[in-house]
Amino acid sequence: MTVKEELAVTVKRRSFSAEDKVRILRRHLIDKVPVSDLCDEQGLHPTLFYKWQKEFFENGAVALERGKDSHQRRLEKENKALKVKIAHKDEVIAEIMESHVALKKSLGEL
Repeated sequence: MTVKEELAVTVKRRSFSAEDKVRILRRHLIDKVPVSDLCDEQGLHPTLFYKWQKEFFENGAVALERGKDSHQRRLEKENKALKVKIAHKDEVIAEIMESHVALKKSLGEL
């Protein structure tokens, strides 16, 4: 086995959860820990760190819009409930008007 093959066998890929990635990015962005220090601590290549940072900023708008989406869904749900309520009231009014017209006819007012 060549040295390159031995290294490939012994090096394990680490996988970071989304929470881990955010924690690492936060340490850089908020705590001002240098990228080089973070990468050394975590065993990361700086290119991977910057890739995470780019994804974080590109997808940040989506995270903020989710609140807007939930607000939008709540409004749509409320709108639907109000439409059902209005439809029920319209049915009740139609029944009352039908009874009213029938009563007037029976009294000879129509």
